[in-house]
Amino acid sequence: MKVIEKRFLVNTKAELDIKNITDKGQSIVSESGVQEGMALFFVSGSTAAITNIEYEDGLLHDISEALDRLFPKDAYYKHHEKWQDGNGHSHIRASFIGPSFTAPISGGRIDLGTWQQIILCDMDVKAREREVKVKIMGD
Repeated sequence: MKVIEKRFLVNTKAELDIKNITDKGQSIVSESGVQEGMALFFVSGSTAAITNIEYEDGLLHDISEALDRLFPKDAYYKHHEKWQDGNGHSHIRASFIGPSFTAPISGGRIDLGTWQQIILCDMDVKAREREVKVKIMGD
């Protein structure tokens, strides 16, 4: 069994910036030569997350609206007292979604559903350069 780790950078804008990283992930899986196995996508940082969705404008809007309802930017967050950085909602949103996504690899391809894409969600209050780690395990 092979274990391969690759990393790539994603530049993001402030607040909720959602990037489709599926093609980059597939490129890394293809280069690995792994035909059957698993690919783990992980983002470093406590104000970013990785998940999967149907990447289309309506749903991108809906995700933003849902996060605003669940974790409003203007709510009181104790975190603000510690750092005065105004990103308490960013941390909670990222925690809620989670920092990683795992998908099977079948026939050398990430085995996603027809409408599934892997996304990076950056929720911080300023632009960032995020590092995504991809760990591939298989044969």
